[in-house]
Amino acid sequence: MIKKIAAIICLVIIASILCITKNTPSNTQNQTTIQFASWGSESEISILKPILLDFEKENPDIKIDFMHIPQNYFQKIHLLFASNTAPDVIFMNNQYLPIYANAGVLEDLSTYKKDFEYNKFFPIALETLSYKNKVYAIPRDVSTLVVFYNKDIFDKYNVPYPNKNWTINDLLTTAQKLTHSPQIFGISFEEEPLFYLPYLSYFGVKDLSKNTKQMQDGLDFYANLRTKYHVAPRREESASATMAQMFLQEKLGMHISGRWLVPKYRQEAKFRWDVVRFPDNNGLHSSPVDASGWAISKSSKHKAEAIKLVKYLSSKESSDKFTQSGLIVPARIDVANSKTFLDKNTPQNSKEFLEILNNATPTPVTLNFKEITDTMKTQNEGLFNK
Repeated sequence: MIKKIAAIICLVIIASILCITKNTPSNTQNQTTIQFASWGSESEISILKPILLDFEKENPDIKIDFMHIPQNYFQKIHLLFASNTAPDVIFMNNQYLPIYANAGVLEDLSTYKKDFEYNKFFPIALETLSYKNKVYAIPRDVSTLVVFYNKDIFDKYNVPYPNKNWTINDLLTTAQKLTHSPQIFGISFEEEPLFYLPYLSYFGVKDLSKNTKQMQDGLDFYANLRTKYHVAPRREESASATMAQMFLQEKLGMHISGRWLVPKYRQEAKFRWDVVRFPDNNGLHSSPVDASGWAISKSSKHKAEAIKLVKYLSSKESSDKFTQSGLIVPARIDVANSKTFLDKNTPQNSKEFLEILNNATPTPVTLNFKEITDTMKTQNEGLFNK
């Protein structure tokens, strides 16, 4: 009897093993593994990972080794390139792209026009991720800074809402009408160059490395918001609070920032708010354009698989998933003009993010862009805090 039971158990175990073997993909040993690196917050990664899993399901012969680098991203990417261990696919932005393109370590994607639907993307997004007229990354998103404004504060002080035809002087006048310090300031102020590039662009600055009259005029106008007119908070008045936190606390009438704040404001703002473009100068949009997207390492041994992944990540279906949270302005024209991006209660004026792209220009990025902006930050500290 014991022998019969043992025999039955053995049969069950053998059957289980056969069943597992039968249901295990036969091509596991033939899978090609490609490495993909990206930065991203927890919420971004929660969107990205299911997309990667779906890609693997549709391409069972490809395995994705996802390398999430949440901090010091480009420092680590530098080291990977230097040690000849660069990932096959790399999430890239326009501020660092010229460094790698100039070094010859990125694949020229201009030669893959049959694989990528370039006509589906905003031309400025492709231009922003190009170097010497060659595309080195397929864009995921395109972004400019806009003016977020608190409608309740505007209504409280009977100030008309800003519109797309306002001027830089209108911005100042509006900020003055909204300022009732120390409780409320008219407009945000940040010392990171990213946030005052629109002011410099408005005054005609095209080269950030040159100390021109246009540069000085732009810096003076920006500094005066804080030091002369006092419509923007000084360091001690914002204390440890960020401008986004002050906006949420209803201490700012207007906040200049990017699309990435939309999910946070949708979730946390207890007041009515919307967006408007930064003032134009003679028909040219003053807020420079940035973009990020997917690049391929030139040294990749799996180019065909890497191209498949980038095609999948930049498809309409994937772009729609990235867009649903409100985090990005999609670089794909079809998704940008879809209900996913436009049909939300806040901001009501989401189309402004798209209209800005007309007549806009890329951020004037050079090979030493990071060094230039670091220098600007140090040199302008005294001007902004006198």
